[in-house]
Amino acid sequence: MESTVDIAKLSAELEHLATFTDAPPPAVTRVMLSDTDLAAREYLMRLMEEAGLTVRIDAAGNLFARWSGTDPHLPAVATGSHTDAIPHSGRYDGTVGVLGGLEAIRSLKRSGHLPRRAIELVMFTAEEPTRYGVGCLGSRLMSGAITGRKAEKLVDGDGVSFGDFHKRAGGAGTLEEVRLPRKHFRAFVELHIEQGPRLEASETPIGIVTAIAAPASLRVTYVGAGGHAGAVLMADRRDALLPAAELAVAVDSTARNLGTTDTVATTGVLDVHPRAVNSIPSRTYLEIDVRDVNESRRNNVLDVIRHQAQAIGDRHRQETTVETINADAPATCDPQIVKVIEAAADEAQLTSSRMISRAYHDSLFMAQVCPTGMIFIPCREGLSHCPEEYASPLDIARGVQVLAATLARLSSE
Repeated sequence: MESTVDIAKLSAELEHLATFTDAPPPAVTRVMLSDTDLAAREYLMRLMEEAGLTVRIDAAGNLFARWSGTDPHLPAVATGSHTDAIPHSGRYDGTVGVLGGLEAIRSLKRSGHLPRRAIELVMFTAEEPTRYGVGCLGSRLMSGAITGRKAEKLVDGDGVSFGDFHKRAGGAGTLEEVRLPRKHFRAFVELHIEQGPRLEASETPIGIVTAIAAPASLRVTYVGAGGHAGAVLMADRRDALLPAAELAVAVDSTARNLGTTDTVATTGVLDVHPRAVNSIPSRTYLEIDVRDVNESRRNNVLDVIRHQAQAIGDRHRQETTVETINADAPATCDPQIVKVIEAAADEAQLTSSRMISRAYHDSLFMAQVCPTGMIFIPCREGLSHCPEEYASPLDIARGVQVLAATLARLSSE
């Protein structure tokens, strides 16, 4: 089976999707279920229907587009990703997997492929945690990693619960019904930009993911004592910024000193109250992200950081609160799917490399539903989540070609 990728059509679709943004180009801001996101969804559904796919939306807003197979009793093979984008992001994160997945299906149709198993394209709701502070909300619900009841109670910055807001997506049913039965899918394969520099640096067109690192997040609050920046003497101060700054440095050094490249730790949020140059900070708030493909090692790092946070707060005479936001389990990609992707790359005469996904994706939770794999393509300088994010048409076409061949093999089993 040989399929031809229409990269001109796909590039135009990616470019048009990027116009659905609440930030000035080239930045993309498309927060889940905003008016802009809903308009983008309408565009995507139109493309899916034009391709002859049957479209449905579940209660969480996950979008499914199905190409029926010759044996309707067999579990389907799925591909897809997300199209929501964090503020001032780029145009390729997630979208290559959705529109690239659509083009893979269209190319298989053009080649005359008749799938035995249905092929289903999935666009996941809220892969980004922008609105509700929880990443991969749609795939979490599909996998059962979060219950519908718990998801309903999530509240955004405007005080609107997901239980009320999700109805904007137009899906039917309840959030409890979003969870998929174990044999709903035979396999899931996600195409994605690497979001790192390895493939470009090694001039390798295809990355084959073997494991996906999982995030865990901590929320730390320090409460000291405010006051006038000129009137309170240094000996009398309980400046809440000082323990926060010390903890941020400790988080970085803890990960660096482990002796492994697989553990990363980041203090991504540091808020200071009241944020006035002539006022001593009275309260600080941090959010800390720790990731690894080894769950035990990551959890040990979390324990160390929790202890450091408390000890630093005590030393600075601060009221200290440490909370766990989430702690997800890493995922291992299915060995057989890895081999199928490798074979597809070989057939296309494309060099491939096995690698770990340092970023997490909806595949992390789809691995709890069915055997899962990921295909990476290079992105310029490894940049992502910024307007400079870029993947070349050639690299995208190669990724779609390998994805199409992988779907053809899996859907024929």
